[in-house]
Amino acid sequence: VEQFEIFMEDYFIKQCFKVKRTQLSGDYGIDLIIENDFSKIGIQAKCYSNKITASAVQEAVAGLRHYGLSSGMVVTNNYFQPAAIQLAKENSITLWDRNMLIKKLND
Repeated sequence: VEQFEIFMEDYFIKQCFKVKRTQLSGDYGIDLIIENDFSKIGIQAKCYSNKITASAVQEAVAGLRHYGLSSGMVVTNNYFQPAAIQLAKENSITLWDRNMLIKKLND
């Protein structure tokens, strides 16, 4: 799990973001905070063998408030359950599933 966070940290650094990793436990649902001149975004990184549930989105939403962030994302090596997709839409959380992650890495 931590390796996926490090992998995502490296990706966002290469995209010219300032990146801060939160503590491993008690992180309030945010693993990385990425920042540029325009925004401060909380990232929940989920490296799972199962589809991501709505709880990951709930954690990200809670983390945004805690850290005072402008927006949030949940990034996974897998896919999202329909309830997670719906909750993300309702809370303006960006979702990157396996397909989007591959696309971004190849851009």
